[in-house]
Amino acid sequence: MPKKEPGSSSSAAASNIPSPSDPTEIDEELYCRQLAVYGIETMRKLARSNVLISGLSGLGAEIAKNLVVAGVKSVTLHDDERVQLRDLSSNFFLSEDDVGKNRALACVPKLQELNHAVSVSTLTDLNPSKLSDFQAVVFTDISLEKAIECDDYCHNHEPPIAFIKAEVRGLFGNIFCDFGPEFTVVDVDGVEPHMGIISFISNGDPAEVLCVDNEVLKFHDGDHVVFSEVLGMTELNDQKLRRIKDVTPQSFTLEEDTTSFGRYEKGGIVTQVKQPKVLKFKPLRDALKDPGEFLSSNFCKFNRLQLFHLAFQALDKFRNDFGRFPAAGSSEDADKLIALAGEVDGNIRDGGFAEIDTKLLNKFSSGSGTVLTPMAAVFGGIVGEEVVKACSGKFHPLRQFFYFQSVESLPMDPLYSGDLKPQNCRYDDQILVFGPKLQKQLEDAKVFIVGSDVLECELLKNLALMGVCCSPKGKLTITDDNFIEKSNLRQQFLFRDWNIGEAKSTVAADAATSINPNLHIEASQIPVKSGAEDVFNDAFWTHLDVVSAPPLRNRPYLRHLDVVSAPPPSNVEVYDYILSRCLYFRKPLLRSRILGTTCNTAMVIPHLTQYYGMFGDPPAVNVFIDYLTIHYFPHKIDHCLILANEEFDNLFVKAPNEVNSFVSNPDDYLSSFSNTMALDDIKRLGHIVDCILGKRCHKTFDECVAWAAVKFEEYFEYQVQRLTTHFPEDTTYMFGAPMWRAPKRFPEPFDFSFVDPAHICFVTAASILRAETFGIPIPNSFRDTLPDIVYRFLMDGVITAADLNPTLDNDIRFDVEGSVSRVHRYDIDSTVRKLKRCLRKLPPGFQMKPVEFEKGDYKNYHMDFIAGFANLRARNYRIPEVDKLKAKVLSGRVIPSISSSAALAAGFVCLELYKVLAGGHRREDYRNSHANLVTPAFWVDKPLPLKVTEYRGMSWTVWDHLYSNEYLTLGGLLQRLHAKHIHVYGFTCDGIVVYSTENPIRQERPDERLVDMARIVANVRLVPGNHLQFQIGCKDDQGNDIDVPPLCISLQ
Repeated sequence: MPKKEPGSSSSAAASNIPSPSDPTEIDEELYCRQLAVYGIETMRKLARSNVLISGLSGLGAEIAKNLVVAGVKSVTLHDDERVQLRDLSSNFFLSEDDVGKNRALACVPKLQELNHAVSVSTLTDLNPSKLSDFQAVVFTDISLEKAIECDDYCHNHEPPIAFIKAEVRGLFGNIFCDFGPEFTVVDVDGVEPHMGIISFISNGDPAEVLCVDNEVLKFHDGDHVVFSEVLGMTELNDQKLRRIKDVTPQSFTLEEDTTSFGRYEKGGIVTQVKQPKVLKFKPLRDALKDPGEFLSSNFCKFNRLQLFHLAFQALDKFRNDFGRFPAAGSSEDADKLIALAGEVDGNIRDGGFAEIDTKLLNKFSSGSGTVLTPMAAVFGGIVGEEVVKACSGKFHPLRQFFYFQSVESLPMDPLYSGDLKPQNCRYDDQILVFGPKLQKQLEDAKVFIVGSDVLECELLKNLALMGVCCSPKGKLTITDDNFIEKSNLRQQFLFRDWNIGEAKSTVAADAATSINPNLHIEASQIPVKSGAEDVFNDAFWTHLDVVSAPPLRNRPYLRHLDVVSAPPPSNVEVYDYILSRCLYFRKPLLRSRILGTTCNTAMVIPHLTQYYGMFGDPPAVNVFIDYLTIHYFPHKIDHCLILANEEFDNLFVKAPNEVNSFVSNPDDYLSSFSNTMALDDIKRLGHIVDCILGKRCHKTFDECVAWAAVKFEEYFEYQVQRLTTHFPEDTTYMFGAPMWRAPKRFPEPFDFSFVDPAHICFVTAASILRAETFGIPIPNSFRDTLPDIVYRFLMDGVITAADLNPTLDNDIRFDVEGSVSRVHRYDIDSTVRKLKRCLRKLPPGFQMKPVEFEKGDYKNYHMDFIAGFANLRARNYRIPEVDKLKAKVLSGRVIPSISSSAALAAGFVCLELYKVLAGGHRREDYRNSHANLVTPAFWVDKPLPLKVTEYRGMSWTVWDHLYSNEYLTLGGLLQRLHAKHIHVYGFTCDGIVVYSTENPIRQERPDERLVDMARIVANVRLVPGNHLQFQIGCKDDQGNDIDVPPLCISLQ
């Protein structure tokens, strides 16, 4: 019997695979975003996993894509079907040239192109015995009889083979997972083990443990923990697993008798130890009759899951009996399927398993022979992640059935059988579900996509397959000012190796056109923000031949953009701008977001939905970490990383910029300082001193190495020595309490060591970055010579850390005790004189080169400096260190993402796009979606209703605006609103206050035009054909604030 791989799943994850000790190199630069989700061990398990995918419809193609970009060892494809023209509406690996070819063989070349490290092949003769070559097998189009046969083989195989059966039938889909009699999940939720800092432990049975009150414990009853660094009660430091209960935010009960242990003195860390979880799966033949609980995706329709369980079995019987799918729009075939569903119901639990909803089953029957792109994307994302779980044991698998439907995506107008006829085109599957009218609306649509990251690549692929913007009237505009990096190549599957350095939007547009040559797409590299109206102007948004500005009640709105898709950009101001444009032009905004294994979508629909609080996420918790914690009393690696990022910015960004400002115009620069020399002024001056004063103005790489060695001594030796000298370990506060109590950790300095790789790596990174700021070439032999340079410096003592920054007293006692450090004016004046003298020695045109952080290059030493600094500082305080990738994630320098969650989100968005373009849907028909592939959990809810403001017989919502022409004056506006008992106290334009009664900006005249006020005060450009928008602050007669619509002025 083959031995199971320790610590992994008990499925075939260990079968015929090299042991974990075998070298499996993972390109961290290429997979950095995925590594941030899975970790290196999971990626290594994936790189040893072989997967079979049977059925290469759109669903099979999605699953294959997600697994190939994830980096499994091999993907084997099986399909006996030939490519039909209709396959091109969901399988993006196929083209018209592939029609008539074997579907699996036709997919291989483009699938292999995604990742040459993955072996992609085909299998023609599929029988159960062939399944033993794989760790996971996926079937997307298989009869129940054959599925039961294959699942029995996989379930009883030793070790078990993970079996997944998935189907997409029109707007309905299902998944079944069987990972064997026993499957071990090594990491249920993917969350890092929680920690707590101990403040007290009782001698008792059981023992009570208290933790510091400034942090909330995230333990749960029944968790296992280990203790470390406990003083006094040292018996707990034996690394033995201990069980806890009665957990509160600051305490828990230890299920152990500590009465005979030593008395607790101080200190101690308690760390959660995550335990594997063993799951039992039923084989398919048993689960069909006794499915247990279903994983729900919509709590409002929980009772429908049983019906879907019957429907898919009835469909299988229909195909067996008639050799085909039910015809689209055929009531006769639907009646047959409904009758079969009744028969299936009678075989489960003696009947009455589900209430037969004939209306819903009619819709199921009508579209059952089709595969829709959005549904394939949704289920491809889910199944792809389930395969990862099966191969790695990471995250909790789906148990065991999952059903999902989106009948709300159907048009509101009734569809007749005559509408649902194939037209011998690539969009036939879509036409058989939605009819030709909606298909034409899709093709004629004008869509604007902001960004071309992983989510937008998925969305572009979907739109091309669906035929969106594929008629002469249609147009898709995509814009992104970023360029392709190596780290983009895996999740953003439209990009290839040879595209590195090219514009994202252009490459994405070209790739989408290769999927569907009829796609009308225009790519731009212009960011969407205030000031870009020359390109994304009013004409772009409205496509009007004549611009007019009649009163609100009869303002015409001719459509140019039918829908806008935009993720929430990292810059909130940019997203606010996009939202304001959508609100003004009354355009639907389809929002989507992914983070690691989670995704959210939200619909902003004109005059139907609210525009804020759309994701339903809990509010972000902004944890304030004070200055002293970061600079003197860190107790988490996060604190060390904050300081590391701060120092990177100070040394290699701010300092060169300050120097450049100083040398360009010394007098103006120095005059900008306040007379009292504020702390910020002193810091700015210190940046300059550290770069050009004395021997700090480097000319050789050796000098940069010496500077880096000085920095090492300053950060990790002298600063710690000064802190512990001023505040020894036995220091107490005035009221007697010890200063060095939890969560504070007493630090220890250390000397530079030539045999410690971390020391060498830090000095190397700091030296290279310093040299870059001075434009000094890096010698090819620097790795060999650097230790000798450091040795000579340490022996000679060319520069010492003590005189590194003579302008600052840097008295730690003042800092820690909260006193204001006194900086003598004489010292500042002397330093300024020295700096002015230095200017004469600088070469003409001297400028330093700031080093802007670049996340996509792993060889630029940026993260080497940040991770090295943070880990060495952590070593001072005995805080656990982290690797470079984890440091990058914790620093926010890389965003965790995987292809599966992006595919899922894009599928959800496109299901809503059907509704948007069809028109006529109610708010209740739209869905905001939320998913977490870890748990897994899926749920959808209705968007929030509009907030209606009512005042004196008037009412308005966020979609309403006040309109006027460019001749409106200040007096005219005030009089117009005053007549409605609305009193203006101020307004802004482009975020700048233009008028205020409380703090007058200038002497306004009542006859002054608002557009002139905006031009003079807010410095806005008046572009003919565009409009200006003013946010108005108003009060009612009683002095209460009123939210009034924005004022929009059209410019002729």
